[in-house]
Amino acid sequence: MRFTFLIVSGLVSFSHGSRTKPPAGFNTPRSTAVDHINPLIGNGGDSPNGSGGMIPSTAPPFGMTRWVAQTRQNYVSVTPYNYTDTSIHGFQGTHQPAIWMGESGQVVVIPGGGDVKAVFEERGMAFSHEDEVVTASYYSVEMDLQEGGRIHAEQSASSRVGHLRFTFDNVQSPYIILEATRASVMGSDNPKNVTYPVGEITIDPTTREISGRNPERQDFIIGPNPAPGFAGYFVARFSEPFSSWGLVSNANGTITANQKAGKGPSLSGYAKFHEGVKQVTVRVGVSFISVEQARWNLDHEIPDGTSLEHTAQTTRKAWAEKLDRIKIDGGSEEDLTIFYTSVFHSLQYPYEQDENGQYYSGYDDTVHQGVSYTGYSIWDTFRAIWAWQILLAPERIPGMVQSMLQDYTEGGFLPMWKNIVETNIMVGTHADSLIAEAVRKGVTGFDYELAYEAVHKDATVPPDDDWTISYFDREENVGYEVRAGLSSVYSTHGWVASDIHSEAASRTLDYAYDDYAVGVLASLLNKTSDADFFLARSRTAPFSIFNSETGFMEARNADGSWAGQDAGWTEGDMWAYTFDVVHDVEELIERRGGNASFVRLLDEHFDGGHNDHTNEPSHHIPYLYSLAGAASKAQERIREVTDINYNATVNGLSGNEDCGQMSAWYIFSALGFYPVDPVSGEYVVGTPFFDKVAIDLPGVSKTLTITSHGAPHKQYVKKLKVNGKTKEVPIITHEDISKGGHIEFVMSGSPQTWASQTVVRMSSFWHLCFVLLLPPFLASTSRLVVF
Repeated sequence: MRFTFLIVSGLVSFSHGSRTKPPAGFNTPRSTAVDHINPLIGNGGDSPNGSGGMIPSTAPPFGMTRWVAQTRQNYVSVTPYNYTDTSIHGFQGTHQPAIWMGESGQVVVIPGGGDVKAVFEERGMAFSHEDEVVTASYYSVEMDLQEGGRIHAEQSASSRVGHLRFTFDNVQSPYIILEATRASVMGSDNPKNVTYPVGEITIDPTTREISGRNPERQDFIIGPNPAPGFAGYFVARFSEPFSSWGLVSNANGTITANQKAGKGPSLSGYAKFHEGVKQVTVRVGVSFISVEQARWNLDHEIPDGTSLEHTAQTTRKAWAEKLDRIKIDGGSEEDLTIFYTSVFHSLQYPYEQDENGQYYSGYDDTVHQGVSYTGYSIWDTFRAIWAWQILLAPERIPGMVQSMLQDYTEGGFLPMWKNIVETNIMVGTHADSLIAEAVRKGVTGFDYELAYEAVHKDATVPPDDDWTISYFDREENVGYEVRAGLSSVYSTHGWVASDIHSEAASRTLDYAYDDYAVGVLASLLNKTSDADFFLARSRTAPFSIFNSETGFMEARNADGSWAGQDAGWTEGDMWAYTFDVVHDVEELIERRGGNASFVRLLDEHFDGGHNDHTNEPSHHIPYLYSLAGAASKAQERIREVTDINYNATVNGLSGNEDCGQMSAWYIFSALGFYPVDPVSGEYVVGTPFFDKVAIDLPGVSKTLTITSHGAPHKQYVKKLKVNGKTKEVPIITHEDISKGGHIEFVMSGSPQTWASQTVVRMSSFWHLCFVLLLPPFLASTSRLVVF
């Protein structure tokens, strides 16, 4: 996760605020799981790094455009809706994938009455959370106009079409504005970074349409790809005829009446309606390809004659199809809200970028045939969200991998953080991990050889000017960052040089894990020599920065000297990163003096306040107790972390959601296991939260049932059976769960000695056998075993 500034704010509660259950007409199909979603969780306060940074939007799973009430102008570190605000300025079709990423090609729909007001500060309408309904498939709010009268706004959406309905109560001269462009702010830490994208508006009273083009892409100043032809296109079609129309400036409010077309910055178009009109419905098709494609999306996703109720029911059905697969016994209403909202968060990103079988690629500025996704926060999501999506949304994974391979083909490298195009944000090439994990878990539907070519390039081809460019966070005017430092020191000595590159120690550990992922993929594809090379490098590189004098990881300079314990970290410190060798925990434990010494270090980490769950490098650390023979301590820490960092209020996430990673940690932890090393296909056992969870995995005939009677009040595991077999070590494999089955926890109210012996060596030994010995077997049978 990244953010650029922090405003300290008090906590906010919505216990007496917005409703999160839909009204009659919008509540079918019936689903208690969907009713437990609270989209407002993670939107509290003004702090972008302290409350989740979530946008409480309306859209189906992985929807291309998410619709949200606009309470402020969004840019990096500011989302379009914030619970602390008291006025609404429009309804925005947003493509902002995370609070610390920029907006791209959005469209804003602004209802009003009286004189047309397009300037943001002048068009605000007061509202109360008491008059707000916020759900995954339907949103409504009552707003007071400054001139008098009220507007009841309602919205739902398909993936590429927003569906809005405005009911005017005692409103004179009702109108609706479509905002195409505005002044674009690129990062709140540097107010001078303001540009004025030139957009277009066309008004057609005959067809009751306002269409346009918005080329805003706030992240254009970072990353190697300019995407010169990028724009968000829209077609808005209204239910009522226009009485008048024109263009209006968002900058100064200047109106050009009767004008049907225009081009320029800060540009909007408006339509007024006849006096006496009480209700207007508008459907807004959105596209990254053209106005014509936006119109096609509109006609095919929410065609003429479709009611708002039908749209909301269709979107609710899409959420119910996923969430109703998970049935939970035990736990409080708050627990259920946290869990199902986490699943809601986990199915939003990456989001669809293709339309009718084609997509715009900013890498080569061309429209291609195929599937495409964007919004890849891979440094965050490779840890757990990908593993969860492989289980709950397996139908999406081939397309998501294929999308990354298309990015490689069209742009030259796999994505690191794709927001329309690559942005160079964060470090490491963790697409290597995503692809290796997918192949390890039997995902098909993409070219394995092309995938290996792409990850092999990540691991062997350094960026341009590798000895001279730092690649600090959001550095401008540089090419692909990929594995900066690969040629300068890492390939020869095992570390990234801190006096050459930013965040060098974190890069070293991330590159080592990515080498491991490349090695595993090479082994799966029977590329034995490559597997040997990358696996060996993955095991030596992390400990090239292990300072045996201090017992901590530490950045090193090009000449081998230590750079200092505070140098070279990304979103963490020496405490978090000393534990970040998830593919070789056994060696890490040995370096720290064995299990007992390692457990004392973990105790010091937690008791000393070093664990920072708001950032991803800490997410796996509680589970390391289990791998050092202290499973009961893992269980204590997991419950402790959960209680501190998750709740069902607007402040219910302690840190940035980061495209689902915070929620994925909660989901897996609630089930009782977590993918500490996701590429391995293994999960480390923790402590389940519910009495029973039954999951109907897609495409699997047998239900995955997890029973743990007493878990809401008992945190310790006394015994574990997986598919009838007693587990003596705290490891569950993908094969144990991917085809359904029964995981049976026996819980206790006091610490237990279960899994108290050394378990890492057993796990690592069998994993090493899998990595090194499976390929010859594969060569004699088939190219890939599908698990």
